[in-house]
Amino acid sequence: MSSTKLPTKGPLLSGKGWTVFFVALIVVCAVAPVLNIMVPAGSALHMSDYAVALVGKIMCYAICALAMDLIWGYTGILSLGHGLFFALGGYMMGMYLMRQIGRDGNYKSDLPDFMVFLDWKTLPWHWSLSDSFVATLILIVAVPGLIAFVFGFFAFRSRIKGVYFSIITQAMTFAAMLLFFRNETGFGGNNGFTDFKRILGIPIQTQEMRMTLFALTGLTLLGFFLFSKWLIASKFGRVLQAIRDAETRVMFSGYNPLGYKLTIWVISAIMCGVAGALYVPQVGIINPGEMSAANSIEIAIWAAVGGRATLIGPIIGAFIVNGAKSWLTVAYPEYWLYFLGALFIAVTLFLPDGIVGLVKKWKARVKAPSEGRREAQRAVAVEQGVEPSALAPLAVDAKGARA
Repeated sequence: MSSTKLPTKGPLLSGKGWTVFFVALIVVCAVAPVLNIMVPAGSALHMSDYAVALVGKIMCYAICALAMDLIWGYTGILSLGHGLFFALGGYMMGMYLMRQIGRDGNYKSDLPDFMVFLDWKTLPWHWSLSDSFVATLILIVAVPGLIAFVFGFFAFRSRIKGVYFSIITQAMTFAAMLLFFRNETGFGGNNGFTDFKRILGIPIQTQEMRMTLFALTGLTLLGFFLFSKWLIASKFGRVLQAIRDAETRVMFSGYNPLGYKLTIWVISAIMCGVAGALYVPQVGIINPGEMSAANSIEIAIWAAVGGRATLIGPIIGAFIVNGAKSWLTVAYPEYWLYFLGALFIAVTLFLPDGIVGLVKKWKARVKAPSEGRREAQRAVAVEQGVEPSALAPLAVDAKGARA
C-alpha cells in the first residue's frame, strides 16, 4: 500500500525575503534616526520631523492593512468596522497620556481639562487604571480583543456572512462613534483627547522620543509581519484558507469554523488596537472621527490595492495610498475623495489581485517563454535519446549562440 507524503513546511521567508526584512529593520532602527537627529536640517539627506511623523503614521496604517489581510484575504471575512478597534487602542493610550499631563493643563487640575470644563468633580470609573502604563498596555490589547470576541462569537455562531457581516460591522462602528461623541461618556466628546505632554515622564515632543516611537512602530510592523507569515504557513493558516474557499467542505471534514474564524478575528482586532495606541502619541490627537465609516473602508482599500492574501501587498498598498493622499490633500484637496473612489473602482475592475498580483503575473509572463523553450528541448532530447542531465548544457549553449 502506497502512503501519501505530505508537503514539508518551507522556511518562513526566502533568502531575498530575509534580506529585504533586515534592510527594513536597519532603515527603521538606524538609518532613519541618524538622518533625522544627526544630519543637519539644511542637508539634502536630512529626514524632517514631518517626514518622521508621516511615515510613522503610515506604518500604523500598514499594521491595520496587515490585520485586514488576515481576515479578508486569507479567511474571506470583509470587515468594514476595523476602525473601531484602531480607535479603541488609541483611546486607551490617549487616556494614559491625558493623565500624564497632570497639573500642566490649562486649568491646573489633576483632572483632564475637558472634565474641568464640564464641571466633573472626580474621574469616571473607567479611568481608574489610566494612570498606570502597565495597565494601559494590558487594556490596549484586552479592550479591542474582548469587544471583538463578544461580537464575533454571536456573529459567527449565527453564521452571518458576506455583505451582511460587513454591514453589521459598519453599523457597530457607527454606533460606537455616536457613543463616543457624547460628553457624558467621559471620552472628551467631539474634541477627544489632545495636548499631550509626556509619556513615562519623558516629554513627548522631543526629537528623541519621536524617533523612539517611530522605531517602535516599525519594529511592531515587522514583528506582526513575521507573526502573520508564521500563522498563515501553519496548519491553522491552511484551515483559514480552506474556510475562505469552501467553508461547507471544511465543516464536513470535521473542523468547526467558529473557533478558527473567531480566533483570527480577535487577533486582527488586537493588531489594530496596538496600531491605534502607537498612532496617538505620534499624531497628538484621538477623537471619534477615527471611527468613521470612511476610515474603516480605507483599510479595506489599502488591502485591495496592494493585493489580498499576500501579506506584503496590504503594507505596500497602505504606503502608496496614504502617500498619495498626503500629497493630493495638499495639492488638490477638493479632488482627493474622487481619486480614492476612482482608485477603488479601478482596482476592482482591472487589478483584482492588486499591485503584488500584477507583478506576479508580469513575472510569470516573462518566465513562460524560457519554460516553454526548456520543455521543447526536453521533448526533443527524449526523442533523440539524450539524457535529461544533458539539457542544462544545451540551454547554456543556446544562450551562448544567441549572444
